[in-house]
Amino acid sequence: MSTTVIIAQIIAFAVAISFHEAAHAWSADKLGDPTARRLGRVTMNPLAHIDPVMTVLFPAMLILAGLPPFGAAKPVPVDPRNLAHPRRDHAWIAAAGPISNLILAAGSIVLVRLILFEPIRAILPDAVLFPIFLVLQASLVINLLLATFNMIPIPPLDGSWILSSLLPGPVAAFYRQLQPYGFMILIALIWTGALSVLFRPVIAFGQALAGL
Repeated sequence: MSTTVIIAQIIAFAVAISFHEAAHAWSADKLGDPTARRLGRVTMNPLAHIDPVMTVLFPAMLILAGLPPFGAAKPVPVDPRNLAHPRRDHAWIAAAGPISNLILAAGSIVLVRLILFEPIRAILPDAVLFPIFLVLQASLVINLLLATFNMIPIPPLDGSWILSSLLPGPVAAFYRQLQPYGFMILIALIWTGALSVLFRPVIAFGQALAGL
């Protein structure tokens, strides 16, 4: 993998993860919990969201393995006591992250198609278009990966909060007890290739929409 591609992936990942976490923090604030806003999490500054392992080490390992980077950031703190409807509102806060990545993926698709449009290519030189194309291509893949990954209903991923909000109280409480084992379950899914089976059709669909 060339240095240019790696830089494009790092830029796309930083924007994707920052937008994802800022969306969580913004939605929490709008639903009545200012905790994340007071901690400076409603921002596109990646430094505010970095987790040393899941934001740096894990994506770096994927890049070195020749794979698109994905991962997670520091969880956005949510105080349910500030929410009018804690279970429902927490689900909406959780859903805001993957939704934000789908928005970025859709924008990437539109911009990639514009770049591939012949009149645009005739106006701008390849020296300008190619780096932009690499970032948008990486943005499309990474945002689809993040949206899909975070919707997996394994604690503490966003999908688990959405699912637990739909479960009866005692079942939801039992389900949340899986959280200490969530990371190990995810590692097992990655190791066995199960996540690749999930990701592959999603990425293929997005690339087809972008005309790649």
